[in-house]
Amino acid sequence: MSLGATASGFGRLWRPSPCLLLGGAFWLVMSLAYWRVPICCDFGQHAAVVERLKDDLLHPAHPMADLPGDGSAYYSPYAVAQALLAEGTGLAGWQVVKVSGPLNLLVLLTGIARFVRVLTPRPWAPVLALFAMVLLWGTRMAWWSGYLGLMSMTGNLGYPSTFGIALMFWAWAWAGTAAGDRRGVPTHLGLGALCGLILLIHPITSVAAVIGVTAFALPQVARALRGGGTAEPQGSPAEPQASPAEPHRSPAEPQRSPKGALKVASLWVLTGLTALVVAATWPYFNPLTLVGDQSVDWIHRQLYTDMPERFWLAALGLPALYWRWRKDRKDPLVVMFALDCAVVGYGWLSGHYTYGRILGLTLVPLQFALAIELAAARPWGTRRAALAGATALGAFTGFFQIQAGAVVPRTLDPVGFAQPPRWPDYGWAAAHMDRGDVVLTDSYRPMRSVPAFGVNLVAPAWPDASLAESVRNRRLDEVRRYLDPASTPAERAAVVERYHVRWLLLAPEQRLPPEAVAVTWSPRTGEILARVGGVA
Repeated sequence: MSLGATASGFGRLWRPSPCLLLGGAFWLVMSLAYWRVPICCDFGQHAAVVERLKDDLLHPAHPMADLPGDGSAYYSPYAVAQALLAEGTGLAGWQVVKVSGPLNLLVLLTGIARFVRVLTPRPWAPVLALFAMVLLWGTRMAWWSGYLGLMSMTGNLGYPSTFGIALMFWAWAWAGTAAGDRRGVPTHLGLGALCGLILLIHPITSVAAVIGVTAFALPQVARALRGGGTAEPQGSPAEPQASPAEPHRSPAEPQRSPKGALKVASLWVLTGLTALVVAATWPYFNPLTLVGDQSVDWIHRQLYTDMPERFWLAALGLPALYWRWRKDRKDPLVVMFALDCAVVGYGWLSGHYTYGRILGLTLVPLQFALAIELAAARPWGTRRAALAGATALGAFTGFFQIQAGAVVPRTLDPVGFAQPPRWPDYGWAAAHMDRGDVVLTDSYRPMRSVPAFGVNLVAPAWPDASLAESVRNRRLDEVRRYLDPASTPAERAAVVERYHVRWLLLAPEQRLPPEAVAVTWSPRTGEILARVGGVA
């Protein structure tokens, strides 16, 4: 007994778990790392969504253009909550997205811990799962929304995709509990509502979320159809005895009648129907209409290129996943990985490359199976020790080759690690514009940044369900025609009048039209802000 302990337990020393201690340290470090990276990439798009909802919560305009926003998938419950926070606190859209990063990370870390606890009681497993998830990717940068390596986290923590993934882990944990404890209707209604919420927040993440729920549901339904029986114990080859690795399975499941099997299947059907009802009744858009949409497939085709270089370190989890399969053919991580691979393969074969967005989540079963295997108590067998050595080498390689710059600032960097993008701040230009003004530009960075300040583009940078792709492409053509040195004054005037253009944001090498008046310029980039259309 510890010194000072009593029979009642009063006076015992409280010892934080490894998950709480190291997870808290990770939250602090990554929150600071995320905060130091300026607006870049898709950040401006998500900040613009908040600004449009602040302007009109019920009928927001298009996120990036002076157009209606009806049907835009960006107006999710997550975005509405951000807008309400912005309205209540007076924060700008970009500030709310920044604040959302640490909050999303907190939900993510607790979700990971809860999910891993469903799979195993080993205290170090959640910590190892977290570090496997952020380090074991590859040796080529994978910077995409929903890809949660250390480096990409510095830009993506405030995005809807991160919050959707965080909820996904909670949904998987909930599904594991429901499958093991044979919960009733309220549990399945709640799980269905959560899955519907994920579908609204980030539709492609919902594909992985549903796969994970299915990976828990199918074995339970299969056991019920067979008439019940004791679940097979799960563990590694080094642990032939019954392992507590899956508390979601009942150790002595009673025999079930055909009526009981039907009830089990009906509860999971209820989960799916609830998710569909929640998604279909959202007033801003119907995510079910996105099925089969090919407008962004061309963007995602590159996800399938250079896959080995981007993801090969996660293959270290294959032996652990194989050992789980040997113990239980219906292990949730095994089923999850198989279904993920099937969806990714379908995306490649069908040309619907958007399904490749779940590639980052396809690694999770590998990473988590590996973490659970290495969290086993010692003594270890030869195979597990060899796997631990290979994993340490892989984590070292992934960190120093790709991920280190996320947490090591350049001022403290003795090696010269690759750093997160550091885009220029376009506040210098936005300071001269009024909310709702239209700016004409075709430069990559300003097209993705200036809408964060409440202004509009002639041509949005990204496809959106609220705007026909043919219309967006026509607007892009008109922007290029305006900026063409061979354009006539009449042609340029027609574009200015048609789209109510008030500002030009030009790269240093672009010609300033005679009718435009330069207002200011950026000493960092050399870009010029000019007014047109009779602005005073």
